[in-house]
Amino acid sequence: MIVDTQFVQFDSLSLDCGETLAPVDVAFETWGELNAERSNAILILHAFSGDAHAAGINREGKPGWWDNMIGPGKAFDTTRYFVICSNVLGGCRGTTGPSSMNPATGRPYGRQFPVITISDMVRLQKKLVDHLGIRRLLSVAGGSMGGMQALEWAVAYPDAVASVIPIAATARHSAQQIAFNEVGRQAIMADPDWNDGDYYDKKPPARGLAVARMIGHITYMSDESMREKFGRRLRGKDQFGFDFSVDFEVESYLRYRGSQFVERFDANSYLYITKAMDYFDITNGYGSLAAAMERAKARFLVISFTSDWLYPSYQSLEIVNALRSRNRDVAFCELPSNYGHDAFLVEVGEQTEIVRGFLANTFAKVQKDEVPA
Repeated sequence: MIVDTQFVQFDSLSLDCGETLAPVDVAFETWGELNAERSNAILILHAFSGDAHAAGINREGKPGWWDNMIGPGKAFDTTRYFVICSNVLGGCRGTTGPSSMNPATGRPYGRQFPVITISDMVRLQKKLVDHLGIRRLLSVAGGSMGGMQALEWAVAYPDAVASVIPIAATARHSAQQIAFNEVGRQAIMADPDWNDGDYYDKKPPARGLAVARMIGHITYMSDESMREKFGRRLRGKDQFGFDFSVDFEVESYLRYRGSQFVERFDANSYLYITKAMDYFDITNGYGSLAAAMERAKARFLVISFTSDWLYPSYQSLEIVNALRSRNRDVAFCELPSNYGHDAFLVEVGEQTEIVRGFLANTFAKVQKDEVPA
């Protein structure tokens, strides 16, 4: 299934910080066919380092980041549903972000790009959905930061979504989650090549961005998965080198992941998107999580994983309990896994069955007009 990235430009977007971006480009991909009633559309929301290419094979021959979940007969069955995924605001894969051209200067925005929020991202996604002529989405779904966006959709646009699937997500970052993001940001900003964000015609801050990614990868895995994958095995040698080159397999893996990330991601996007994640708190303006969830009209399927210590199950349960306290339709599944936070990308078996059943049930209810709007 070859898929092409599409683009649309909007005149402007008002931001939570008080500034306005103009114009704003959005990169997106679609799979499946929109039905005549326009009632089968699902918006997939990517995590921090994802992009619009969620499924299929692109022109470079690369599979989508959730290709094991999106496609014919898969959890998000493209023979039944019209599936959409867009690159988030602030990203570096086609949607306007700090590496985009600033029309006022004719140069990349860099640090002149305004600080953004998750609600800004969702506001732009709503423009895209409106542009596609979809009044109400059958579902919004995503893992990690994608789950945050899904929650924002439920609260900000309760009439525009019939169901919500936040996976391995949270209603707001804890101090520990903010701390890991800050260490990554500091690694980038401590790299002399960062140059206060002005590096687009110079050498990029590759060393800082690579270290930031290495830190991130540690948090995405579990102790058990790292023990199984690496243990204390040495890399290409029988004894220690007694220097600071690579000795252990895990060191080699992290260095590889860091250098690989530098090839496809922008350091400034890392700063802006992680800050947006840290600012996110669905209770803002409502006083409590239960009060925020009272605005939601959608059905919910909340999924977490036993070994995810970055977004632990208690954070998903906080969302579930808040929804139940307001008598909202919510199902919760904590799935067993050894893969840590990455489980939502690799544990497709049970996740597929649960999501498939939930979507089929939701679609049937929408057809019978049984989901509040």
